[in-house]
Amino acid sequence: MTPADPARPKVSVVIPAYNEGEDVLPVLDRLFESVQLPCEVLVVVDTPEDTTVPVIEKYAVTEPRLKALVNTYGRGPANAIRFGIDQALSPAVVVTMADGCDDPRQIDDLARLVERGVAVAAASRYMAGGQQVGGPLLKGLMSQAAGRSLARFARVGTRDATNSFKAYSTDFVREVGIDSRDGFEIGIELAVKARRLRRPVAEIPTIWLDRAQGDSQFQLRRWLPKYLRWYRFAFGPPLTVEQLRAKTEH
Repeated sequence: MTPADPARPKVSVVIPAYNEGEDVLPVLDRLFESVQLPCEVLVVVDTPEDTTVPVIEKYAVTEPRLKALVNTYGRGPANAIRFGIDQALSPAVVVTMADGCDDPRQIDDLARLVERGVAVAAASRYMAGGQQVGGPLLKGLMSQAAGRSLARFARVGTRDATNSFKAYSTDFVREVGIDSRDGFEIGIELAVKARRLRRPVAEIPTIWLDRAQGDSQFQLRRWLPKYLRWYRFAFGPPLTVEQLRAKTEH
């Protein structure tokens, strides 16, 4: 067995950001106060002119675990997340948002689940102990219905497949690939891919709080068809990796 590299982080935290400016500062403060595992934090933007970049660069002067990355895969959160995961150095990647809605204290627990062997570890708003506070009513109802129906009927292993706040095995992601190119549908994509491959998925409860500052970048009407594609894909027989790639790749 190859000894672990002590310099290698145990978790890579990928944060897609769009013109957050100084609103990202309290999010970073809470994150670095909360995460105890050796980590790297990758804030991914679409352009060098993004207002988040100078804030991250200034913060990184005293916090070497933090990096600003400019996504070269194309605009949008899906491409930013793909780019961040591809740059990650650790065996576990946690995707979380720049708006402060997610609880950073759970990053360690999610990463530890991946360390123990799950392909996807989800922070669930819809299991016992979980909660969603605020946010658009219609979006919340649709997300809850999708999550609970996928758990009950497709047995995806989590009651909150649509939540972006998840940890992934880096090896699993690189094995199956990411096909999403637009919004935040990566969360459901990778959960249902794990289900079709019969890879383990786990969940822990989380409390999601609507952002206190700035505007949400979520575009329900534009991205809903992307979510529906992966919702339908969850229902089907087991696949091999080769069969899955043949069915899903562009």
